[in-house]
Amino acid sequence: MVRTSLWLLAIALVGVWIADLDIRSISPWAELGRLARGLVQPDFSTFDTAIIALVRTVAFAFTGVGIAAILGMGLALIFHFRIVRTVCAFVRAIHEIFWALIFLQFFGLHPLTGVLAIALPYAATFARVYSEILEEGDNRAAQALPAGSGVISTFWYARVPDLWVHLTSYTSYRLECGMRSSAVLGFVGMPTLGFYLETAYGEGYYGEVGMLLLLFLVLIASLRLWVRPRLVVVYLLAAPFFLGTGLPIVWGNATRFLTEDIIPAPLRNGEGLAGLGPWLGDLLWYQAMPGIGTTLVLTQIALVATGVIALLSFPLISRLFVDRVGQAGGHGLLIIARSIPEYLLAYILLQLWGPSMLPAVVALAIHNGAIIGHLIGRQSNNLALRPDAIGGFNRYAYEVVPRLYRSFFAFLLYRWEIIMRETAILGILGIATLGFYVDSAIQELRFDRAMILIFVTALLNIGVDAVARAIRRHLQLRTTPTAQIPETP
Repeated sequence: MVRTSLWLLAIALVGVWIADLDIRSISPWAELGRLARGLVQPDFSTFDTAIIALVRTVAFAFTGVGIAAILGMGLALIFHFRIVRTVCAFVRAIHEIFWALIFLQFFGLHPLTGVLAIALPYAATFARVYSEILEEGDNRAAQALPAGSGVISTFWYARVPDLWVHLTSYTSYRLECGMRSSAVLGFVGMPTLGFYLETAYGEGYYGEVGMLLLLFLVLIASLRLWVRPRLVVVYLLAAPFFLGTGLPIVWGNATRFLTEDIIPAPLRNGEGLAGLGPWLGDLLWYQAMPGIGTTLVLTQIALVATGVIALLSFPLISRLFVDRVGQAGGHGLLIIARSIPEYLLAYILLQLWGPSMLPAVVALAIHNGAIIGHLIGRQSNNLALRPDAIGGFNRYAYEVVPRLYRSFFAFLLYRWEIIMRETAILGILGIATLGFYVDSAIQELRFDRAMILIFVTALLNIGVDAVARAIRRHLQLRTTPTAQIPETP
C-alpha cells in the first residue's frame, strides 16, 4: 500500500508541474469577501421562488431515484450475466449532466429530461451495489427453500428480509446524492435550485446566492427528520406532480436526433467510409486526446488532494482526538463540505479565481475528502487504544493512521472512478477536460462529435474503475457496499 500510495503521489506531483493552477481573477479576495457577506447576510426577498425551486429539486430527486431503485433491484437479479454488467458499467460511466444534455435533444426542457438523467445512471449503480449486497449477504435462508422456488419469491421472502437494513441504508444515501444531482441539473436548464443559483450569481446577487445555498444545506442536513420509512411511499407518489410542466415535447426532434444528428457527418453527407476515417482521426487527435490528457492530470491531482483532506479531517469527528463538542462541530463542517456538489462548488470558485484547473481540484478534493474523512472518522471511534497510549500528533501518526490506512486506501480507490466522472463533467464550466469538448460540440449542434466524445468519456471511466478494482484485488483491500455509505446527516 505504501508503494502504491507513493506512485499515486508521484504521478500527482508530475501533474501539478504540468497543470494550469494559476489564479487569474483580478481581485479574488474582494470577490470572496462579497460572497462571504452574502452567506452571512442572506437575502430572503425571493424566498417564495426559492421554495418552489427547492420543492422541484426534491421532486426530481425522489422521482429519479425511485425509478432507479426499482430498475436497479430488477437488474441486480440478473447482474451475473456479462451483458448486463457491461451495459450497466457503460451507463453509469456517463455523468447525469451528459445524460441531461442528450435527453435535451429528445424532450427539450421537459421534466422527463431531468428524471431520466438521474434515473438511468442511478439504476446502473443500484444494480451493481444491490448485487454486491446480495452476494455478500447470508444465503442460508434461500438455500433452505425447496427446489423449484421462483427467483422472485426467493428474493423477496428469503433474501430481502435479512438484507433490508443494508438495502435501505444504501438507497437513502443515493437519495442524498440524487438531491445533489437534481440541484446541479439546474445548470442545464431544469427548474431546480442550480438554475436560480447560477442566475443569481451571474447577476451579482450574493445575498440571494447565500439564501439558496443555505436552503440546500438545510435540505440535506434535515433528511433524517422528514424522510421517514412510512412517508417514503407518499413522497414517491406525490413527487411527479411537483415536477412542473416544462415545454411540450416535440417528438420530431427525437426522430431527427436518432436518424440524422448523431450519424457521423461523412456518412450523412454521402462521403462514405472514405471520409469517415479522416473525420474520426481529427476528432480523436485534436479533441479526444487533449481532453483525455487534461482529465487524467486533473483526476490524479484531485485524487491525492482528496486523500490529504481525508487524513487531515477525520480527527475532527474522532473521539480519540476531540471531545463531544468538538465532534459535533467537526460533523457539521464535514456535512457542509460533502453536501455541496462538486460542480456547484467548482462553479463558484471559478468565478472567484478565474479559469484554471485550481477551482476544479479544490472542489473535488473538498467534497470527496469530506466523504472519506467522515467514513474513516467513524471507524476510528471503534478503535480501542491502551490506557497508556500516547497522545497528540504521535497518537495520530503512530497509533491511529496505521490502523485505518487500509480502509482509507480502499475508500480512496473506490472514489477514483467517481472523481474521474466529475472531472470530465467540469469541462462544461470551461476547464479543458473531455466535458469541455462535449459541450462545445453540442453548442455547435455537432451531436455526432458529442456522442463520440461521450463514448470516449465512458470508456475512460470504465478503464479507471477497472484499474482501481485490480489494485484493490492485488492489495487484498475490501470495503463492503454499506461501508462506503456516509451516515445520513
